[in-house]
Amino acid sequence: MKLTALVDNSRLNSRPDLAVERGLSLHVETMGQQILFDVGSGKAFCDNAALLGVEIRDIDVAVISHRHHDHCNGVTHFLDCNAKAQVYFRDCEETDYSFRVFGFKSNIGIDREIFEKAPERFSFVNEMTEILPNIYVVTNIGSRYQQPKGNKYLFVNSGKDCKPDTFDHELLLIIKESDGLVVFTGCAHSGVINMVQTAVELFPSARIKAVVGGFHLVGLPIYDSIGGTKEEIKAIGKALESYPIDKLYTGHCTGMKAFGILKAVLGDRLEHLPTGRSVTI
Repeated sequence: MKLTALVDNSRLNSRPDLAVERGLSLHVETMGQQILFDVGSGKAFCDNAALLGVEIRDIDVAVISHRHHDHCNGVTHFLDCNAKAQVYFRDCEETDYSFRVFGFKSNIGIDREIFEKAPERFSFVNEMTEILPNIYVVTNIGSRYQQPKGNKYLFVNSGKDCKPDTFDHELLLIIKESDGLVVFTGCAHSGVINMVQTAVELFPSARIKAVVGGFHLVGLPIYDSIGGTKEEIKAIGKALESYPIDKLYTGHCTGMKAFGILKAVLGDRLEHLPTGRSVTI
């Protein structure tokens, strides 16, 4: 598998020509297929793809991890550049999504007009689905472990009906190659350990070659604060260390402070995945 970060919050120091945004988009080449996992919030992933030798028009399928703008609103540009790929979302009730803290409120939800642009291009799933051979979208994510503390700022609906987001719009992507699994987390609002545990339960005899994506260990993104305490982040690292995972590639909503704490626990198993970086897994 070849994995390329088309968009992340940061970029390689050697690639100042690439755009960055607070979002995520990953290009995957595996088993003769090209997959796009998340699309950021705008056109940056398309512009960066051209600079990184990735042809958006050739992508076979797109998977959207959840309905926050920084992972899904770039879909409109994907539809402009690609005429064939189905775009997969988790099936859920339409609602509003917001970030709220200290009286401040920001809309962070999907632009619903996206679905009106080319409705035949969208597929909505509510159970584990093999979207291509050995490529699975998983909607039933376990809840054995605590969700990230940073979730406390995230809500659904508005006004009197406002309530904490339950993340019933989040999914997990698992790619099963001949020598093991690669697990894609998006933002891991359901909890990265819950996602890894789900993969282990679904494929109990499989090695996990890599876990890729954001782990949502950031608290307030503007300050890059950590969600929870240092000891809690260390405990997450130790829990991940106990699983049969070869490598973890992360960025975006993990936050660099939390990354540093995890790195002290996981060492070389954990790597940063900024915009422009390609790795072979």
